[in-house]
Amino acid sequence: MELQLPSHVGIICDGNRRFAKTLGTEIAKGHQYGADKIEEVLDWCREIGIKNLTLWLFSTENFSRTPDELNELFKIAEKTAYKFANDERTHKNKIKLNVVGDPSKFPDYVKKALDCAVERTKDYDGFFFNIAIGYGGKHEIIAAVKKIAQMVKDGKLNPEDITKDFFEIQLYSASLPEVDLVIRTSGEQRTSGFLIWKTDYAEYYFTEKYWPELEKEDFVKALVSYSERKRRFGR
Repeated sequence: MELQLPSHVGIICDGNRRFAKTLGTEIAKGHQYGADKIEEVLDWCREIGIKNLTLWLFSTENFSRTPDELNELFKIAEKTAYKFANDERTHKNKIKLNVVGDPSKFPDYVKKALDCAVERTKDYDGFFFNIAIGYGGKHEIIAAVKKIAQMVKDGKLNPEDITKDFFEIQLYSASLPEVDLVIRTSGEQRTSGFLIWKTDYAEYYFTEKYWPELEKEDFVKALVSYSERKRRFGR
């Protein structure tokens, strides 16, 4: 039987620190293993025929971690962004990078690296790769409400003109299509507010594997599970 593939897969990439502990190594190495996994998952998606991938890599809550851990995360983010921007596979396969969230609290060197990767791939349409960083579901909704409230206050918008479509345009995730399948790693079984607006009818798949140890076999299992479900979209 032919698999009914999701068009857009979202992954809550959880478990880097716990993976590092199982190896008896420092947390920074766990985060590096997690960054290395990104390339593999991109390859799986392209090989299988999935066109849209969103990875939740850094939440708004993650800013509360220790300065040392954050510094290591920021250095890994910078290196990974430049590596993606300069990788010949990025350009050969026309992979477009999109940042979803609020990166304003990131160091300037990280924002510069992300801007570089986004700029160099902005015209591509072979594959759509979205990274949720500085992202929180409630934070996204509140940010959109503030933008709309300011428009009303400035007399640029009438409250009766606020529609579902208009509200969606104000979101960090405005350019993303609806998510069909959400995969969460590390055994946790909760959404944590991942892309609230885009996942109302998404299917969920939970795996015990930590993000850095996810294998192609695990990814395919999630796709098979998705394919076997009957999606009703509230009908």
